[in-house]
Amino acid sequence: MVDITHKHNSLRTAIATAVVKASKQETIQAIVEKKVPKGDVFEMAKTAGLFAVKRTSDLIPDCHPLPVEYTAVRYRIEGLEIHIEIEVHTVYKTGVEVEAMHGASVVALTMYDMLKPIDKQIEIQNIRLLEKTGGKSGIKLFLPENFTSAVIVYSDAVKESRKQDTAGQAVLAKLQTIGIGNPAYYVLGQESRHLYDALQEHIAQGTKLVIVVGGTGIGAKDNSPEIVKQLTDFEIPGIPEAARSFGQERTPLAMLSRSVAGVKNKTLILALPGSTTGARESMDALFPSLFHIFTSLN
Repeated sequence: MVDITHKHNSLRTAIATAVVKASKQETIQAIVEKKVPKGDVFEMAKTAGLFAVKRTSDLIPDCHPLPVEYTAVRYRIEGLEIHIEIEVHTVYKTGVEVEAMHGASVVALTMYDMLKPIDKQIEIQNIRLLEKTGGKSGIKLFLPENFTSAVIVYSDAVKESRKQDTAGQAVLAKLQTIGIGNPAYYVLGQESRHLYDALQEHIAQGTKLVIVVGGTGIGAKDNSPEIVKQLTDFEIPGIPEAARSFGQERTPLAMLSRSVAGVKNKTLILALPGSTTGARESMDALFPSLFHIFTSLN
C-alpha cells in the first residue's frame, strides 16, 4: 500500500452514486409497497451498503483500513430509475472515495439480486463519485501576489562543510511539491548576529515566509528560537504545537522540539529543527494548510 505515514488526520468526506433501472413500473411499485418476495429492498440494500463501506479495505488491495465515522444511504425514485447516494465521513490520513463508491456498488448489486426474480431486465448504471472534501483538495491555497520565501540553514557543521545539508533540502523539496518554487536559500554559521541581520533584511524586503532550519536543539549555541522571538511582533503558539503533536505520534523525541513561529510586519518566520526527520515532519504537519495565515496578514 502507499505510505501515508507522513500525512495527518483531517475530516474527509465523499458522496458516490449509482442508478438501478427497472424495466417496468410494476417493479418500482413492488419496491415501494414492500411486496418484493426477497424482502424490503431499500432496507436490505442499505444494510449491505453499510457492510461494504466498512469492509472496503478487505477487498480492494491498495485501500487502507480506516475508521468510518459516518455513513448515510439515500434513495430517490425518478420514473423507472432508483438513484442511490452514499455519503461517508472519516477523520483520517486518507480519503473515503473508494469506500463510498464500493458502498454504492454493493447497494446496487443487492437491489439487482433482490429484483431479478420479478424483473429480468434490471440494469445498473453510472456508478461514480459525486464529490469529495478534505485532504489537500480541501485546502484553498491563498498566496499574496509576488509571494517570496527564504530557507536559511543555521548550522556551523554545514557552513564548515563537516556535514551535508539534508534538513534544508527536505524543506525546499516540500515547498516545491506545494508549488513554492525558487525560495532564497543559503547557509549561516551559528552566530546570533548573522541570523538576526539576515532576518532583519528579509523583513525589510517584505519576504512573506522565512524558514530557519537548525539551532533549535537544547543547549544550541545562539539558538534560533530566541532570535525569532526577539525579532517578531507576536508568536503563534499553535504552529509549533501542531508540528510537535505530529512528530510526537512518530517519535517521543519530538517532545524536545523548541520550534517557534512568529510574525513581524507581514513576514512569517519559522524556526524548525535541524535534523532531517524533524524538519521533514514539521513541514508535513504544517503545509500547505499554514498558508491560510496569509488571508489574515494581507
